[in-house]
Amino acid sequence: MLKLTEYRCFDGTVGFYSHQSETCHIEMRFAVYQPPQVKSQRVPVLYFLSGLTCSEENFITKAGAQRYAAEYGLMLVVPDTSPRNTGIAGEDEDWDLGTGAGFYVDATEVPWRSHYQMYSYVVRELPAIIAENFSVQSEKQGIFGHSMGGHGALVCALRNPNQYKSVSAFAPIVAPMCCPWGEKAFSHYLGTDRESWRTYDASELVLNANYQHPILIDQGTADKFLVEQLKPELFEQACTKANQPLNLRMQAGYDHSYYFIATFIEDHIRHHAAALLD
Repeated sequence: MLKLTEYRCFDGTVGFYSHQSETCHIEMRFAVYQPPQVKSQRVPVLYFLSGLTCSEENFITKAGAQRYAAEYGLMLVVPDTSPRNTGIAGEDEDWDLGTGAGFYVDATEVPWRSHYQMYSYVVRELPAIIAENFSVQSEKQGIFGHSMGGHGALVCALRNPNQYKSVSAFAPIVAPMCCPWGEKAFSHYLGTDRESWRTYDASELVLNANYQHPILIDQGTADKFLVEQLKPELFEQACTKANQPLNLRMQAGYDHSYYFIATFIEDHIRHHAAALLD
């Protein structure tokens, strides 16, 4: 069994763990909430991917998701948003590139490719670690996220429809090929060949994904990133074209903050519970 280091714990149900990652070649951290049901049975697992500048702590401490995960008996797993302290020159210079900004891709460009393999980490390595060390039903996985993490959740689900039985997002970056955040990250991590970017763009992936499961997205109308960076209308158009079930809810007056997430987190937990519970 892989050795996990528990470096922080709230109350026995929320733990923060670290391990030496074989994928990212550096110590990686993640948080886990274990519902009461885990004492007597294996439970479904729900992964949350956080946004730019966040760590494994933000969602667990700010979203208020635990009470609803406890109600439905879902384990919550929250990975960090990137490798840290890799020694890569410039990794801490920009808030939207490098540390805290892995964008959930497998980097192909030097120097990022040596450590920034977040897609493989989230989809393969982390689920294997959770299955080995925690009491989960590995065949029942869901995934959701916020902003950059919403982008990651949609990409992971659309590329792996048999692995993720449910997906949702808060204010996701749905068309990274068409926004400054995505163009900056992809050009550094994936290179200048834009064709290779399509495998990490939800609005491109959904056209041929045949995901089947309904997608829930909440987006605040007062989000300052809405027009330039998030562009939910592009994903809505792609879903319509692909006949992909989508519930895009434009929430009047809400911004990009964790207050927004905390307000609608119950709906998202219920969305996943409906798909993951018999």
